[in-house]
Amino acid sequence: MSAPAPSRRRWRRLTALAFVASVVAYLILVLLVRPSNDRNWAADQQRTASADFAGPVVRLHNVRNALYRSTTDFDVRWEDRTIDLRELDSLWFIVEPFAEWRGPAHTFMSFGFRGGEYLGISIEIRKEVGENFSPLLALFRQYELMYVIGDERDLIGLRANFRHDDVYLYKIRATPEQMRQLLVSMLERTNQIGRSPEFYNTLTNTCASNIATHVNAMVPGRIPWSYKTLLPAFADDLGFDLGLIDTTLPRDQYRAAHRINDLAKIHADSATFSRDIREGQ
Repeated sequence: MSAPAPSRRRWRRLTALAFVASVVAYLILVLLVRPSNDRNWAADQQRTASADFAGPVVRLHNVRNALYRSTTDFDVRWEDRTIDLRELDSLWFIVEPFAEWRGPAHTFMSFGFRGGEYLGISIEIRKEVGENFSPLLALFRQYELMYVIGDERDLIGLRANFRHDDVYLYKIRATPEQMRQLLVSMLERTNQIGRSPEFYNTLTNTCASNIATHVNAMVPGRIPWSYKTLLPAFADDLGFDLGLIDTTLPRDQYRAAHRINDLAKIHADSATFSRDIREGQ
């Protein structure tokens, strides 16, 4: 039996009022809560990275190379490094699922240079002291966005050896020019975020969405919108389907072959950590 007409009208009015109230509350939040680079940041995110360009040579500041004893006990080292864009010779995509169900994950990029040097760029929330990530709170302007430039022993070792999350490392098919364009784009955005902070948003401004934006700026439409970027634990499947992952393995085998946790544990203290975790790739 359907509800009487007055009851239906009352329900519609209440629903409309709730929607309007939600929109107004969000607009007030947008107007009153502004992003900032001046907060009581967690020790491993106190500094923002930056890049100074001099032709193909780039001077990087505040490259993170932390020494971990656990996820809460570590020494943060901030370094200056110089890279030469002409020396780029490989591009890598890393996926770190961090939930019991496949969906939530962190994704980031790493750039390889002739001579065996690697540089990771990880797009994250910038945590304040005592703060933890919540996908729900991230919808409501609670976390700033941060581009962390770091050593692979830090960015990959932290996730594999101390958080004990699965970590998948994939070589990406790209030309040297595409690698350079992508790295320059990410470094320029690093500088931009340092000057003009932004809020992280679970739906619109994440690690995966920013990577897709960088790639599509070079090749429009190369990464189409997909639930696999909204749920980035599926991002490697999307990369496989798009032919971006450099592998000859079939779809049901490629993922397990690129899990590097065992190698990361064995070579945790190796001076050639980055080379060693790529054994067989």
